[in-house]
Amino acid sequence: MDDIDLITAPTQAERRPPAVLQIVPRLVTGGVERGTVDLAAALVAQGWRAIVASEGGPMVHELDRAGARHVAMPLASKNPLVIRANVARLAALIARESIDIVHARSRAPAWSAYGAALRTQTHFVTTFHNAYHAGNWVKRRYNSVMARGERIIAISDFVARHVIETYGVSWARVSVIHRGIDTTRFDPARTSADRIIRLATQWGLPDGVPVVMLPGRLARWKGHKVLFEALRRLGRPAVHCLIVGAGSSRYRRELEGELKARPLPGSVGIVDDCRDIAAAYMLADVVVSASTEPEGFGRVIVEAQAMGRPAIATAHGGAMETIIPGETGWLVPPGDSGALAEALAEALDLAPGARTDLAARAMAHVRANFTVADMTGRTIAVYEELLGISVRADGPVAA
Repeated sequence: MDDIDLITAPTQAERRPPAVLQIVPRLVTGGVERGTVDLAAALVAQGWRAIVASEGGPMVHELDRAGARHVAMPLASKNPLVIRANVARLAALIARESIDIVHARSRAPAWSAYGAALRTQTHFVTTFHNAYHAGNWVKRRYNSVMARGERIIAISDFVARHVIETYGVSWARVSVIHRGIDTTRFDPARTSADRIIRLATQWGLPDGVPVVMLPGRLARWKGHKVLFEALRRLGRPAVHCLIVGAGSSRYRRELEGELKARPLPGSVGIVDDCRDIAAAYMLADVVVSASTEPEGFGRVIVEAQAMGRPAIATAHGGAMETIIPGETGWLVPPGDSGALAEALAEALDLAPGARTDLAARAMAHVRANFTVADMTGRTIAVYEELLGISVRADGPVAA
């Protein structure tokens, strides 16, 4: 046999930059969308081609700036007829763009992505962003598409255990990749006093009063009422409770009604979602996540630690992996307003030196474990393993 016969012809992925198609419902502000855009930018920076399919939204312009592409499709729909039509649309896109990996990040569009990947024999990857509830077999079937990836990414050990225990998936198919945050954006040294003062003025915060902030979507399970009860137990009139987050107007009226019927000892403000959340964290003396249901990761608490703020979270879900109790923050039992009141007292009473030391530990913890660079790098490593390649500056080569 001639030597030339022993040379294996390069695959298509080895001859050109590999291409990844991420699938999400919409590109609005949120953790899933933020991770999608961050990964697309990292792929482009490393010489890959990055395409995102969704119904669109305000974050499309960030994809454009990063050099990635967006393709508009009705991917937020749960209508079976629309999902079936999306299979054909995605299959055509996969063929047209020579996609190597389809990465689904949400359940409804994942069904279309899975069908298209099967039709085109394309690698299929999923990301579990939470431990999805399944009250009946229909919901379990709906959720199960996220367990059908050749590789499954879980955003925490908590989520990974749920995937394995619920769907019988082997550990070999699951990669735990924590969410990452932009530590250049969430950096106290880069957050100007002007930004902080502007926000304090806009929100009418009282001068010289400690601020306890609960940021996040305005939803019942976020535990606002648990925090209110904890502040009543704390009993300090010189504390301002700041709720930051948009959500259900009906739930907001319910909260306002409760506060009117049972006022807090101190003042309280409820404001819509904030465009400068880094500056908002700097206004807080304590940041709280009082979620009564476990969160898959809990981005708010990681961002707060990155900004050097004392952070308190409930001891379940992803928070168990993001706070070091007694070192970078506090963990309290979910729904336990008494324990939360005790943690609030400890955080508010920190001496200046102890507060500074906690801030340094918290920021170092985040920068060592929860950065965008680490998240995107580990995700790309999953892609490379799946394709059997290693992408270098001069192009992809066989691994």
